[in-house]
Amino acid sequence: MASERDGPRDIEGNKSEQAFLLNDNVHSFSWEQLIVTVKDRETKKAKDLICDVNGSVGKGELMALMGPSGCGKTTLLNLLARRTPTTNAKVSGHTMVGGADIDNASFKRISSYVEQEDTLIGSLTVEETLKFSAELALPSSISKAERIQRVQLLLKAFGIQGQAKTLIGTPIQKGISGGQKRRVSVASQLITSPKILFMDEPTSGLDSTASYEVISYLKKLARRNNLIVIASIHQPSTSTFELFDKLLLLSKGRTCYFGPTATVGNHFGNIGYPIPMNVNPAEFILDIVSTDFSRDEEDGIYGEKFNSSQPARTANERLEYILKSWQESGQARFEDTHAAHPPDGQDSDAKMKLLVEDVASSRPAWYRIVFALLRRSFIKSNRDVVAYGIRIAMYLGLAIMMGTVWLRLHESQEYIQPFINAIFFGSAFMSFMAVAYVPAYLEDRSTFVKERANGLYGATPFIVSNFLIGLPYLFLISLLFSLVAYWLSNFQPSAVAFFTWVMWLFLDLVAAESLVVLMSSIFPNFVISLALVAFANGLWMSVGGFLVTPTILNPFWKYVFHYIDYQIRGSGVLQQYGYAEGRTGKWVGILIGIIAVYRLFGWIALALKRT
Repeated sequence: MASERDGPRDIEGNKSEQAFLLNDNVHSFSWEQLIVTVKDRETKKAKDLICDVNGSVGKGELMALMGPSGCGKTTLLNLLARRTPTTNAKVSGHTMVGGADIDNASFKRISSYVEQEDTLIGSLTVEETLKFSAELALPSSISKAERIQRVQLLLKAFGIQGQAKTLIGTPIQKGISGGQKRRVSVASQLITSPKILFMDEPTSGLDSTASYEVISYLKKLARRNNLIVIASIHQPSTSTFELFDKLLLLSKGRTCYFGPTATVGNHFGNIGYPIPMNVNPAEFILDIVSTDFSRDEEDGIYGEKFNSSQPARTANERLEYILKSWQESGQARFEDTHAAHPPDGQDSDAKMKLLVEDVASSRPAWYRIVFALLRRSFIKSNRDVVAYGIRIAMYLGLAIMMGTVWLRLHESQEYIQPFINAIFFGSAFMSFMAVAYVPAYLEDRSTFVKERANGLYGATPFIVSNFLIGLPYLFLISLLFSLVAYWLSNFQPSAVAFFTWVMWLFLDLVAAESLVVLMSSIFPNFVISLALVAFANGLWMSVGGFLVTPTILNPFWKYVFHYIDYQIRGSGVLQQYGYAEGRTGKWVGILIGIIAVYRLFGWIALALKRT
């Protein structure tokens, strides 16, 4: 069993790895005059989060994006990855791949992004997570044996082969550690062989040894396969810091240094802030450009004035001096020119177009994506007790309670109202308990958002697979509930009546779960989604026709909400409650229409909402 400190293993020279990670198509990635501006909440004036940032990374290089907390690292990383940097932001500048401009859709096909938060499906094993990543991203021309070989290679490389059969972990089921989850997240993106890899805090949750091993493996991977890697990182150890080929140092959204990591000490020494001996250079430069915790009298943890030859300055004055020194340096002018005009060997527009078309054609067909999502959801649903296991237990408990409260109702006139109440209770509370699906759907949605952002698939395959996988489980719930409650309550003892009840209950549950999908797609927050779904089901209880008959229901509630209520109507004393017989097909059609509208609106919400 691999320990938490186990890191990636060196597999230099492995032909299988070189075969699937071969990547010599993109010579460089560059960015020029990037600016991100938002409106300051207090002053209401424009505020630059990123200000005039330039740079470039060549094939096989590993670049670190560093800076104090709040300096704009994640904002810049998102901008480079062509994601929305922040809400309501104005963005200017441009990025180029191989010296050529390509559209956003094409860019996403040749790049991948590893999130800071590990968005993994907790009920899958480590090995299954990588297998499904391969199925969703790799072309059908790659055989099953080759995919398995890739998975095993990455498991070994990242030191997680011992946890291959271990669950990722859920709030109820214990799984792998946080550091191991980080490695799985990185490995699942590398299996797709991206040309450019963006990583937000790839060493988060890892100790110094494991961090070094992960970055070391990434560097070997980048060099051996001409991969471009850009990673934001916070205060790495000296050994890890020295693995990076380039460094972009930010403070307050502006460049303090950009260039080879090996020369950062020379630059700061030349401007009067030499890095002391036996001091972690990453810690030193982060502290020297930070203004958050330093005081006028004491400039950081390394003592007054950082043992510099410069006069004493406040933290803000020191930062302004560092920024100005960088802007006026010859290295800054060289790097700016390099970013605007990548070196010889750059890719032509025609070559980039062919590359993008080749990558696009290598994507699996849409039906394969739907099938892979269905299989993944099936495994998740079978193991995730929150999604359906707990719900089945709750519904069975509800069935026993209903069947014993409304026990063996007689067929005489005085039992009509108890029959009506039993139908109302069974329908209303079955629908209400659909709120238990909210956390499971939100987990699925988080995975979808991450995979869509990496260009794997869109909203349609997700909505289709999510809908189809729920049908058998919801039918099973309806059948189990009915087997207990229907006969205990002494409803009409015939097969036709029984399965008619099951049918209505099943459609009711599908509609209720569709409402969960809609609300959680619009408001992807557990508390808000839960409250809105509960409120909606309470509304349906009020206007369904049981508590107040449709014949006397307030016109506003009747015409706005009553006719789109999916909860079951009673069949006793229909005339009193405003219903006619012989309209089963009509009401089934209406209920299916309600389900379709909820799912359609859920699809629209996912298609329009990008985060």
